[in-house]
Amino acid sequence: SRATMALTAQKCGVCFQPPSIVLIYRDHGQGKTRRRVMPVRNFSRFSDCSMAAEQLKNNPRHKAYLEGVSLRQLQKLYSLLRGHLGGESLAQSLEKFQQEQTIDLEEDMNKLDDKELAKRKSIMDELFEKNRKRKDDPDFVYDIEVEFPQDEQLESCGWDVESDGE
Repeated sequence: SRATMALTAQKCGVCFQPPSIVLIYRDHGQGKTRRRVMPVRNFSRFSDCSMAAEQLKNNPRHKAYLEGVSLRQLQKLYSLLRGHLGGESLAQSLEKFQQEQTIDLEEDMNKLDDKELAKRKSIMDELFEKNRKRKDDPDFVYDIEVEFPQDEQLESCGWDVESDGE
């Protein structure tokens, strides 16, 4: 059956003409590198890239092939395609996507709706995973001890001071 075949995604990109997502993958069963073109239909410069990416990733025909491709990568490809359809250059689309994927530390996340909050959380999760050190990483150090400078005056926080009312 097709579900048990061993595939490794190697590269995933977007083709503007005709609009499609292109996957280069390794088929271990046959020992070959193959290319799969997934046509993008019913997509315009007004389409939701997150929804399109989820639909493609969960599409029964492509699911096994896209196992090793992150949702974020697919969202990026759809956003590049959307930008192209809107007349943007590739550089403009990339810059726009980069801005959307950057966390603004000054932003009040309490004021975001559920969809925007979920987007920020997934960006943070991905950053966490990218920067995470695992036991099998070559530069992994167990139980790091850090000396903090003691000569500087420690600042006290307002909430740190005990109140008389307790």
